[in-house]
Amino acid sequence: MEDVLALKTRNVAGNIRKIREYRDYTQDYLAAKLKISQNAYSKIELGYSKLTIDRLFQIAAILEVDVAHLLTLNHGDLIKIIADDEKRTAS
Repeated sequence: MEDVLALKTRNVAGNIRKIREYRDYTQDYLAAKLKISQNAYSKIELGYSKLTIDRLFQIAAILEVDVAHLLTLNHGDLIKIIADDEKRTAS
């Protein structure tokens, strides 16, 4: 059970990183928005820090994605987010 939970935690952390990189945001930028140090933010992306619900919602808001995307994002979902962003930009 603990191994499954650790894997899910790493997946969420990886999803946060993928979306941050897609948005061309630096760790420093997100850390500043969250009012934490870059080192503390890095630990979130590495899965070393436990995320609170509040922090997860803050990150989702900054990244402009639904929290559900961060929790369940797979490659297909990431492509959909990118496509939706490109449609909005083109309009």
